[in-house]
Amino acid sequence: MFAIEVQSTFSAAHALRLPDGRHEALHGHDFHVTVRIGADQLDALETVADFHDIHDALTVIVAPWRNRNLNDIEPFKTRVNPSAERIAEHIGIQLATALATADREHSRHLRLLEVRVTEAPQCVAIWRPE
Repeated sequence: MFAIEVQSTFSAAHALRLPDGRHEALHGHDFHVTVRIGADQLDALETVADFHDIHDALTVIVAPWRNRNLNDIEPFKTRVNPSAERIAEHIGIQLATALATADREHSRHLRLLEVRVTEAPQCVAIWRPE
């Protein structure tokens, strides 16, 4: 199997909802996102996928969050705590959908292997599809 990684960064604020209903203090991060895409075989250019295509898809996914308070934006506004783990999961689900759409056009069997969200140095949340 072959794999590539693509990275992106966005700045946003969040405040986790604590189990007792309170919120932690609102604070911001430069979230660093790394996605790993795999394929069993390379394409005609001998690549897993075009880095730019993956980066563009990732940019679209995180664009609504740039310089915003995640607590004010769905799915984090009402349903999901805006933790790094849930941010990684949301990115992963959206990106896997985009890959499946692209894969139908090229029959390359691309798959999302992992999404990593670094909230602060040495603090990384990882989501992998089941």
